[in-house]
Amino acid sequence: MGDIEVERKFLISERPPDLGEHPSRRIDQGYVAVGEDGVEVRVRRIGSETVLTVKSAPGLVRVEEEFAIEEPRFDSLWRLTDGRRLVKTRYLVPLADGLMAEVDEYAEALSGLMTAEVEFSSVEASEAFRAPAWLGEEVTGDERYAARSLAMEGRP
Repeated sequence: MGDIEVERKFLISERPPDLGEHPSRRIDQGYVAVGEDGVEVRVRRIGSETVLTVKSAPGLVRVEEEFAIEEPRFDSLWRLTDGRRLVKTRYLVPLADGLMAEVDEYAEALSGLMTAEVEFSSVEASEAFRAPAWLGEEVTGDERYAARSLAMEGRP
């Protein structure tokens, strides 16, 4: 069975001045297929790592399966993602209580857009979380800010 993911997503309106001081890596992400029910199949290159991910429909709780794939297989699948891609730099920003914000600063067509996701161990932990002001407006469940929507439809 896949991992259950409990996360909240935020729209950052202003780039934190110390963002560059946090660990980061570039992510190239493309969608091979997106079902009408929101199920998605995507490929990602993160540094030298290439993965295939299958996710259930968006929301607070999702099922996610991820598999490492070889570079030639990634290249083959990447060709199928034309028109459904995004490029971003992901920063890991520590928060209180041992939590981590994954801050995504988008590039190319989505330049200037920034979002952050915080993953939790349970729905209860997500409900107890009080976001620091810099995280901005919460957009959990807002389809316009789902990565696949950004890749396919552009900036909201």
